[in-house]
Amino acid sequence: MTHHILIAEDDPNTRAALAEVLRSEGYLVTEAADGRHAKDLFDASPPDIACLDVMMPGLSGFDVCKYFRQQSPTMPILFITAKAEEIDKVIGLELGGDDYIVKPFGTKEVIARIRAVARRSLAESTDVRETFSDAPFSMGGLEVCPKELRARRGDEAISLTRREVLILQTLFARPGEVVKRADLFRSAWEDDHVPNSRTIDQTISQLRKRIEIDPKHPQIVQTVYGVGYRYEPTVG
Repeated sequence: MTHHILIAEDDPNTRAALAEVLRSEGYLVTEAADGRHAKDLFDASPPDIACLDVMMPGLSGFDVCKYFRQQSPTMPILFITAKAEEIDKVIGLELGGDDYIVKPFGTKEVIARIRAVARRSLAESTDVRETFSDAPFSMGGLEVCPKELRARRGDEAISLTRREVLILQTLFARPGEVVKRADLFRSAWEDDHVPNSRTIDQTISQLRKRIEIDPKHPQIVQTVYGVGYRYEPTVG
């Protein structure tokens, strides 16, 4: 799952620089030059995370935060501002902000803070990660042995990582269903990672090269475009 981040920042250089960094990390970014624009964008397509400058024309970041929090009680909100006074930090957090970053800031700091609030949000909004049996199972002529971290097709032995086994177990446990990328992430990635569609898709691509007879026409891990993946038992 790719997180959608809304940046509301009236300084075009700061906004463009932050947007570029976040896009390079695989996030979907929407930009607003002021508070009213941010509110309109939220109403049109609610984001997963919001980064709000405090001092903006029209509506301040505090005003926007109050509106966002009324509409989405759990959405992570970070304040980004040049004002470093302690009272502003307190006001921002009391209004429902999850974190507070003071300009000038480093891009690594921003990414780390966004990842942290995204992790907390994911943990709070999802159930405990599903657990699976270590018993061997078969998918499309492939025998998967979780305890051995291996799969077999005839006489061929294929090494698997723990994450790859978890991906296969998740698909096997939901035959015929479309498994969203977010569900695969919750099953197979550790808590210190943030969902990223590019990372998940790359992992699936590498897995297919080893388990599929024809990786370009996969029969075990099938793509459902725009949503996720599916294992269809009747295929293969």
